[in-house]
Amino acid sequence: MGPTVPQAARGAAAPPARSLAPRGQAGLPPSDGVGPELPAAAPSASPLRWAGREQLCPEAGRRGARRRGGAGRAAGPINTGRRRAPAERRGAVRCSGAAAGAGCGARRYLHSEIMNWHLPLLFALGTLTSVCSQFSFYPLEELSSDVGIQVFNQIVKAKPQDNVVVSPHGIASVLGVLQLGADGKTKKQLTTMMRYSVNGVGKALKKINRLIVSKKNKDIVTIANAVFAKNGFKMEVPFVTRNKEVFQCSVNSVDFEDPSAACDSINQWVQNETRGMIDQVVAPDDIDGGLTRLVLVNAVYFKGLWKSRFRPENTKKRPFYGADGKTYQVPMLSQLSIFRCGTTSTPNELWYNIIELPYHGEMISMLIALPTESTTPLSAIIPHISTKTIGSWMTTMVAKRVQVILPKFTAVAETDLKDPLKALGITDMFDQSKANFAKITRTEGLHVSNVLQKTKIEVSEDGTKASAATTAILIARSSPPWFIVDRPFVFFIRHNPTGTILFMGQINKP
Repeated sequence: MGPTVPQAARGAAAPPARSLAPRGQAGLPPSDGVGPELPAAAPSASPLRWAGREQLCPEAGRRGARRRGGAGRAAGPINTGRRRAPAERRGAVRCSGAAAGAGCGARRYLHSEIMNWHLPLLFALGTLTSVCSQFSFYPLEELSSDVGIQVFNQIVKAKPQDNVVVSPHGIASVLGVLQLGADGKTKKQLTTMMRYSVNGVGKALKKINRLIVSKKNKDIVTIANAVFAKNGFKMEVPFVTRNKEVFQCSVNSVDFEDPSAACDSINQWVQNETRGMIDQVVAPDDIDGGLTRLVLVNAVYFKGLWKSRFRPENTKKRPFYGADGKTYQVPMLSQLSIFRCGTTSTPNELWYNIIELPYHGEMISMLIALPTESTTPLSAIIPHISTKTIGSWMTTMVAKRVQVILPKFTAVAETDLKDPLKALGITDMFDQSKANFAKITRTEGLHVSNVLQKTKIEVSEDGTKASAATTAILIARSSPPWFIVDRPFVFFIRHNPTGTILFMGQINKP
């Protein structure tokens, strides 16, 4: 028997043209024409709606509308007024019966400690107002992706010479699920860091997710969220229904008293949602049979084929200069084609090169950035990159015929997000004496013990046909500039219609 639900109510300015090849890199032989389409398969275990004051602070919007004769209303289908909670009987969802599957991406283990410890309810309207005043006129998808970028920046500070890969969209999704279950100061910390209230922009988040996974993308993107709950654990109905509405989050019951069987169920779900690319994200040692109550899971899967092919015969071993000072011989993809690229700088005038490699559906692109000078460390430019910076790249890059040399690589990263989140001000949810998840359950005190994300990305030559138009253009020109990715770089996989960053990473050694 599955879960039962009791009756309930409801960047920088573009500089003059500069050479895209690092200084001293002139002698690489040209490649033969185009090369193969590279599918990038990346699993991880935003339409342009504005998360402005009218959406997140509806009262302020109404007052403004009265003063301006209605001008304060937000345009579009999003209802920005206050959602009035109907008088409803508080219900609870009880999980029982067999488990339904398993999960990937970012996961959290919420443990029950003592039945009667005090949970302060401190989240007041005044707090909401002060938080909302910071949010005006930021695109929602920009805020969502910036959550993950902030976490990424914290991780690379601690691992400057490691390969790091995360899914910003996955991180934002799981924090969104937690925000819906939090109350008091715990909720305030989540909302302040995320800079939006999930309840205030739920319809827009749902629409963004629908666009990201749309078949119009041509490239494959799947997003799945799930809650795995202990058999018999009672959850508040509003938490379950709202997560289903906004995040399409399913609820599955498992027997955590048998950690091995519980892990099998969760990992099978993960394997299914990531098409087998990630087969395990949780081990029996991660589960405390007596205390674990919930495991929240997000899975993001992406597989794309390059619009312009990289031919396998052009892949050759070339030197890659690692962050550790060593030189590695790695397979390098090579092709001569038309790409949008450019050179820009940080506010303190550290120059770096950028290039966009579109996937064949043209809805999703890989963006690569690396310092122009080999003496500039990657860590010097990463802190200056945000969704706003990336948006400026998209408007300043220029299409040109360029010879691209790019490492063929696979990167797998399992990252503990607990310390990065604490560094960003989300602390109470990890403290069993302070965590307040009263909107998940009022029968037990819960806190988050782990926030883990496992991500894998593969970049190779495999792909479908190249565009005939691109090939024709290649024949017509000569003496192209070079874009050589032979030292540490940062990449982003971006859903262009919404600006959502699905994946990002730093590669120090392919």
